[in-house]
Formats: sequence, structure tokens, C-alpha cells
Amino acid sequence: MSALYELTITRHIAAAPDRVWQVMAHRTDEWWCPVPWRADTSGWERRAGGSAATTMHGPDGEVHEHGGVFLTWDEGRRFASTDAVTADFAPAGPFMIGIWEIAPEGQGTRYTARARHWTEEAMRQHEEMGFAEGWTACADQLAALCEG
Repeated sequence: MSALYELTITRHIAAAPDRVWQVMAHRTDEWWCPVPWRADTSGWERRAGGSAATTMHGPDGEVHEHGGVFLTWDEGRRFASTDAVTADFAPAGPFMIGIWEIAPEGQGTRYTARARHWTEEAMRQHEEMGFAEGWTACADQLAALCEG
């Protein structure tokens, strides 16, 4: 088996799994990237094989487009996407596979976000890009929406 080059963020959210899923899956633009950046996920096709295209907008006019497809969409539990292919299954990147999942935990929900990379070098690059800070900020934003 090959090595798993994974970065992970996890946190407890003091809200029921149904509430967390609703916000996580259907209010994505509100938490998907750290403020003051904003995300446009209007091109998402929430199903396995569907487009996971996202556009990130920065506070100084930056625009970063991210293509990809959903590998799975398990309603109420998790979704996973990759940038290794585009929506028409043309090879791209690849940089990572992202997995976002929830599970009941006590009176709330355990949220886990994973970034799996093809190489250790790509994983280290993602760390240096600010993975921990960025994905933690997103988890905090998600929690605030769910708990508010």
C-alpha cells in the first residue's frame, strides 16, 4: 500500500448533525474559504461525478478558479472531490482529494476535513500554503453558522 499523505482538521460542533449538514452542504459559500475571501460554489453539482468547480474571490480583486469533480456525495454524511480531473473527466492537476465529513458525537457533531495528496512534496506544499490556518478558519466559520 502506498503512503497516505494526509492533512486533517477536526472539531466538535455544538449542533445536531442535520443542522451541520444543511449548512455544510447548502450554505457552502458562507464558510468555504477564510474571510475576507469569499467562495462561489454555484457551479457545484452535488452528486458523484458532478462538477465541484469553485471560484475564490480575494479582498483585493484576486480570482482563483478551482475545477474538479465530486468523487462521492453521501447525503447527510460526507462529500469528497478532487482536482485530478475536470467536470468533463479530462486529466488535470492533480493536487489533492478533499474529504469533508460529519458524524454524531455526544450532543453535537464531529466535523472532519481531510486533504489527501499524491506525494509528500504536494502535502508539504499545502502545509506551507497555510493549510492548518486556512482550513481551521473555515471550520470555525462553519461552526459559528451552525451554533448561531
